[in-house]
Amino acid sequence: MTRSTAPAFVSNTLASPTVSVAARLALASPFAISGVLKLLDFGGATAEVRGLGLASPAFVAGAVVATQILGSMLFLSRRFRWLGAGLLSGFTVFATLLAHAFWQSEGVERAHQVATFLEHGAIVGGLVLAAHLAERP
Repeated sequence: MTRSTAPAFVSNTLASPTVSVAARLALASPFAISGVLKLLDFGGATAEVRGLGLASPAFVAGAVVATQILGSMLFLSRRFRWLGAGLLSGFTVFATLLAHAFWQSEGVERAHQVATFLEHGAIVGGLVLAAHLAERP
């Protein structure tokens, strides 16, 4: 193991279980909240899927709700963090390609879609990194 070059207070803070939980909550909360809100307004979730032009909107909306809630719960667990990260990452990649296809936009809308696309890529990176760190001894 390599020795940290960070100051001791930084190393100690990053090693804190509280910081780990807070970081995982920050990554999981958009998915968990979105899943619960979609569950509470399932008609709206179905309409959102229908608006994307996908077949079987009720089925897809149900799969989205299940993925967001279950993926968040697994990501927050110790044992299946890798699985939750995988579910949420896969969902995010698929949803981002579908809903933020910046290459189909122009002007200001294109810039907005590029920024959102890259933000979602950063979330995927954070989920993968958190799963990677969880698997380290």
